[in-house]
Amino acid sequence: MAWYEEAVFYHIYPLGLLGAPGCNDYSRSAGRLQEMNGWICHMKKAGFTALYFGPCFSSGSHGYDTTDYRRVDERLGTNEDLKEMVRRCHQEGIRVILDGVFNHTGRDFFAFRDLIENREYSRYRDWYSYVDFGGNNEYGDGFSYENWGGFNLLPKLNLYNREVRGYHLETVRFWVQEFDIDGLRLDVADALNHDFLHELRVMTADLKEDFWLMGEVIHGEYQRWVNPDMLHSVTNYALHKALYSGHNDHNYFEIAHTIRRQDQMGLVGKEHLYNFADNHDVERIITKLRDKRHYIPLHVLLYTLPGIPSVYYGSEFGIEGRKERGSDASLRPALLLEELLAEENFHLQIISALGRIHNSESALWYGDYRELDLTTTKYAFMRGDIIVTVNNSDNAETFDLMLDGSYTGALTGREISSENGILHFTIEGNFGEIWLPD
Repeated sequence: MAWYEEAVFYHIYPLGLLGAPGCNDYSRSAGRLQEMNGWICHMKKAGFTALYFGPCFSSGSHGYDTTDYRRVDERLGTNEDLKEMVRRCHQEGIRVILDGVFNHTGRDFFAFRDLIENREYSRYRDWYSYVDFGGNNEYGDGFSYENWGGFNLLPKLNLYNREVRGYHLETVRFWVQEFDIDGLRLDVADALNHDFLHELRVMTADLKEDFWLMGEVIHGEYQRWVNPDMLHSVTNYALHKALYSGHNDHNYFEIAHTIRRQDQMGLVGKEHLYNFADNHDVERIITKLRDKRHYIPLHVLLYTLPGIPSVYYGSEFGIEGRKERGSDASLRPALLLEELLAEENFHLQIISALGRIHNSESALWYGDYRELDLTTTKYAFMRGDIIVTVNNSDNAETFDLMLDGSYTGALTGREISSENGILHFTIEGNFGEIWLPD
């Protein structure tokens, strides 16, 4: 069994959390990574056992326009600062994965600078995709090139070029040896060359037997990327959408259908997808929920459905965040932990309780999934010998489950027992419970 199959992830976008300037002037390194000590203690107390941290390497702006893959972003600190942060995380039993931005670079990356300066004579002209010296762009380069997402800020690398793939592989080797990281989240993994993903899987397995590769995939059949030859996991955007709309529309059928379909694809039980309610690219879950009380049943599901749960920094405090005028800035705010912890926070209490439960119950890591009861407003299923029940209505819902035995609610301490082979109980409105067998 691997560490990542049992993990509860905390996701930090460091340039936002630590209040870095929006543009990098590449001046001397700041010491912002040293502020992570308090957050590491917070993660430990809230039940997080793994950290997805990134992007954190030198870039011109938002972190995904990489300037130098082997130097920590000057706005965050130094390579030594990152090494020390990972060491502190490991000391607290927290694994660390970083962002691998391998599909594209920034315009200040050395190979692209050489292409601008030497044009047809650049030895790096084949490092980039579809370079056309008969074209032009808004920068006045006198040539055009394939980019990511329509942004010429992000020139797309040619991953069919063995030299490019070799450069990335050596970069990952450097990260493992220098920082002792435990895995990678691969940016826009659905755009990456499959040969490269295979080479990365083989190399990282040699570096660390339990090294984890998780890819950002929004649409598509996840098993194209999640298989023994490529990635261990991908971002479960299908479940992300089902979690919030299933509550907003009072339609638990959508969530259950998503799990059934992923089960049919061989992705339930055998594989562990990366489940999340929000992240640095989508609006905060508390903002998306029409009824904020659904925070509880939604997160009960996040922590108990098949897959690896992840919480985006700040959402454990129930903070809001909405896309405004096409900007993601409000989704990636600077936060002061001392201010957040100054008062008791109901949301943090829920997340901490769910973390404790998940970390102590192996059935939530490896237990088979079995649906027990389903309507638009109530949903019950088993993970191994554990029962999970949620209710998205304002009124109490009654459950009659054909099960024998006695159970105790892990969130409330409430006790229930079956009579004549029927487990009869109610769940209050906008709530959920995880029932552990006695």
